[in-house]
Amino acid sequence: MTDTEIEITTELVRDLLREQHPDLAGLAIREVAGGWGNQMWRLGDELAVRMQRMDPTPELQLKERRWLPVLAPRLPLPVPTPVRFGEPSERFPKHWTVMTWVPGEPLDHGSISRGAHAADTLAGFLRALHAEAPADAPIAADRGAHPGNCTDGFEDFLRAVAPDDIADVRAVWDDAVAAHAWEGPPVWVHGDLHPANVVVSGGTLSGIVDFGDMFAGDPAWDLAAAWVLLPAGTASRFFETYARADEAAIRRARGLAAMKSLFLMLMGQNGDRGLPGGKPNWGPLGRAALDRVLKGV
Repeated sequence: MTDTEIEITTELVRDLLREQHPDLAGLAIREVAGGWGNQMWRLGDELAVRMQRMDPTPELQLKERRWLPVLAPRLPLPVPTPVRFGEPSERFPKHWTVMTWVPGEPLDHGSISRGAHAADTLAGFLRALHAEAPADAPIAADRGAHPGNCTDGFEDFLRAVAPDDIADVRAVWDDAVAAHAWEGPPVWVHGDLHPANVVVSGGTLSGIVDFGDMFAGDPAWDLAAAWVLLPAGTASRFFETYARADEAAIRRARGLAAMKSLFLMLMGQNGDRGLPGGKPNWGPLGRAALDRVLKGV
């Protein structure tokens, strides 16, 4: 059995806690559905254990360990904050982290009914997050670039999904490619805002999770969430509240939202085909997001 095939069970999680953090080993442990690169287990009512699974390196967990304690105090929504570190051992040769639990339901299994409130909440969160990053902040290797540098990936998604309105989708992308690049200093960017990485309660956004892809760069990668996450008709309110995005940033964000929507649709198709990592429920979410992108609302 290879490292990537190690079965992560309740017993394994409890054994690791007994070895490295015995004061937490008596808390209730229950698996959280979902997850790919990392597997999550609830630990009592207020904590979670994030177990490295398919991620080939511990880089994403180590990034969260380093930077989330710095960012969390200034963010207006709950985010998972590391409280204990689990190191590789003979029992489990990978990293794992005990983090605070962010209550709520993932948006890919929930919904937003208070659209205006959610738009204001997301805008306020991103205004707080998008502060100038320090010189030693992580730089994205596979995202964060101008859309013009991501055209190969966009075309791959577009070919794989092959939506009926392919010409309209490409027009939105071409407009993003033609937009001016980000000219400000690199700011903190979550980098992976999609329906499984935000939680909702009471009909609105209530937390943001999974910061493994965070980087310093162009905020347009997060501003794409105006269409990927929010209900139709609320994007304009989001940008008004955010109040820092010029026309070029909005054009880049809209193109990136088109690409992210295609990704969700592809993951949905993979789920329908029973492929590893596929998410059948993401297909309709991606199609709805792409409709919002094409309508610009």
